[in-house]
Amino acid sequence: MDLIKIAEEAFATGKQHPEFRSGDTITVAYRITEGNKERIQAFRGVVIKISGHGNKKRFTVRKMSDGIGVERIFPIESPFIDSIVVNKYGKVRRTKLYYLRSLTGKKARIKERRVNGQN
Repeated sequence: MDLIKIAEEAFATGKQHPEFRSGDTITVAYRITEGNKERIQAFRGVVIKISGHGNKKRFTVRKMSDGIGVERIFPIESPFIDSIVVNKYGKVRRTKLYYLRSLTGKKARIKERRVNGQN
């Protein structure tokens, strides 16, 4: 077996996360270590990009914080991700939503997609 694959399997978390796509609004509970204390911080925003494949998949989440756009990239297999919750399913026509960076206010809204199996 290849040494790289052995190392990847050793560091794989094996956590199951819900399926989500670009345009969905998700909340990522991320474990943060400050000194000797550890806490969980929620980062809620719109998924604007999913890239990579397999264990190396990563996704970018964008949120507005006091009128300033904040983007954060999360590896899907990160041991620091505590949980991922899908809040809204967005209806978009493309996978990379870079155009949201230049939009503000109501223009930056994404229509909600109806999903079977919900209320």
